[in-house]
Order: sequence, then C-alpha cells, then structure tokens
Amino acid sequence: MKAYILDRYGKGQVLRLGEGPDPVPAAGQVLIDIHATALNQLDAKLRDGAFKPIVPYKPPFILGHDLAGIVVSVGAGVRRFKVGDAVFARPRDLNIGTFAERIAVDEADVAAKPANLSMIDSASIPLVGLTAWQVLVEVAKLTRGQKVLIHAGSGGVGTLAIQIARHLGANVATTASAANADLVRSLGADVVIDYKTQDFSEMLSGYDVVLNSLDGTTLEKSLKVLKPGGKLISISGPPDPAFAEAMGLNIVLRLVLRAMSAGIRRKAKRVGVTYHFMWMHADGDQLGKLAALLEQGTIRAVVDQTFAFDQLNEAMTYLESGRAKGKVVVTAPATQSTVIAKG
Repeated sequence: MKAYILDRYGKGQVLRLGEGPDPVPAAGQVLIDIHATALNQLDAKLRDGAFKPIVPYKPPFILGHDLAGIVVSVGAGVRRFKVGDAVFARPRDLNIGTFAERIAVDEADVAAKPANLSMIDSASIPLVGLTAWQVLVEVAKLTRGQKVLIHAGSGGVGTLAIQIARHLGANVATTASAANADLVRSLGADVVIDYKTQDFSEMLSGYDVVLNSLDGTTLEKSLKVLKPGGKLISISGPPDPAFAEAMGLNIVLRLVLRAMSAGIRRKAKRVGVTYHFMWMHADGDQLGKLAALLEQGTIRAVVDQTFAFDQLNEAMTYLESGRAKGKVVVTAPATQSTVIAKG
C-alpha cells in the first residue's frame, strides 16, 4: 500500500511517499480502507521529535492520527463492525499511521461514521473532538452556567471545544484574530478577544476553566482569569506528575516532568487554582457520542482546506503556517476523486 513514511526525526522533515506492507487485522481489530485523514499539530511535533521520551516511535514509521473510511476486513472476536461499515477513528498511541491507504485499528477505538457527514468532514473530527470532550467533560466536568475560556478558538481543537462547551450550557470566551471573530461567534462563543490587539488577562475574570493550547506565556497569564477553585487545563504542556504516572513512565522521566511543570503548578496553587496537563486517549464510545451530536446538528465539522494525497507534505506546511480555520484534511489516493465528487 502507499504510505507517507517518516525516515528520521527532524524539524520540518519531509515525509517520504513509499510502499508499505498491507496491514493484517489482529484479533479485536478492524482493517479500514482510508478515504480521508486529517492533519494535527501532534503529527508535526512527533515528526520533530518533541515527544520521543513519551511515545517512543522508532523510524521509519507512518504518521497520522485521524481517519474516515470503510471496513474491509475484521479480526477474530470483532463484534461491533462488519465489512462495508463506514467508520471514523483516532487510533491509539503506538498504533497510529493514517497517512496511508489502509490501517488496522482496535475495535474499541472505532465508531460508526456520522450518517450526515462526508468522509472529509468525518475525518476532521476524531482527535480534536476527543481532545475537547476529554478536557471539558472528563477533566473540567463543565456544568451549565460555568464560564470557560478556550484559547485559539478558530483552531482544530478550539472550533470543537467552543461547540461542546455551549452544548454543556457554559458561557464561552475565546481568543481569536479579528478575521476569525465571526466564525467563533457562529460556533457559540459569547465573548471574543482579539489576541492581536487585546489582553485577555486584563479583560476576563472569574472563570471556572481555561483550555490552553498555546505557549507558556499564555498559560501563566491564564491564571489571572480564573477564580479560586478554577481549573487550568493545558494540552500543550508542560506535562505534570499525574500524566507521567498514568503513562507508566520510568522514574527518571517522572522526575523530569515533575521539574518541568513545577513552576506552573506552584503558581497555580498560590492563587487557589489546579493545573492539569491533558493527553487525549483513543475512545470509540466517546466518538460515538460525538457522532450523535453531529447527526443532531448540535455540533458541526469545520474544515479549512482539503488536499490530495500526493500533496500531503504541502498540507503539513499549510498546517504549520497557523492560517487554518478548523482542520486540514487529505483524501486517500484510490478514493480521492470519489470522495470529492460525493462530498
């Protein structure tokens, strides 16, 4: 099968289009013919080697965390899916590889594709949708009437997080450029801060939750908007001791991550706020809940641009430019003409 292969770690490293063996589904796995895959900042960070100590992939390997496609084979013991089913998924860590024609995925990580969405739109959902869901529902336990600040509201995670927060009944503030203000308002943002001309930390206060996906400066400034008892949740780091324990990292890495997050944890404690680092996990049941919300029209996919499979490296460059509103999606080689034609 055709696949994009990372031969060695390196910032800006070009992925090589090559041939790989066709995957065979193990017991409990489904083999999926990929119709579309989405790009994520996580792919770029893994390519650069940023997470080698945490998720130690050994080059050469195939990147890619999102897919929508058709089940073409099932392994022993699979009960929820059959050949011909339209599905979408975020494969679990150490089993990624959606920048390819096919992939074998654990049944537990897969959900039925939303009936009202195209393969392109469906592929845009899994990683960012699960990230937003796990931050707001699992960690923040966001409830009706609470106030949440979602940074980078026009990005992949932000566009889904705004909609999920509104669904949960929260009051939503977000940071975005003036050019993207109408988009984030249409998704449900009550307050929009133009990060280029306004300082969110001087304009907002009394918030229950902040979802940070930006740099360390923004992370620290976010402490100012939270009320005592509030939660500062970051998906961009630094990782904390709870994460190190959950990942089963060795004692050396645990001590390193403890030291890396010591400053923000100390500052958070000083103002009565808790700091959490969130690393999303694959979950087909949660994807099913997101699919139901998509089919009801409660939330919607936001896709900025679609690229053909042979343009995947160009798509990565576009993703890293920071100009995308929502997600960047790549269609699979054998199906891209059909997918584009049918939407």
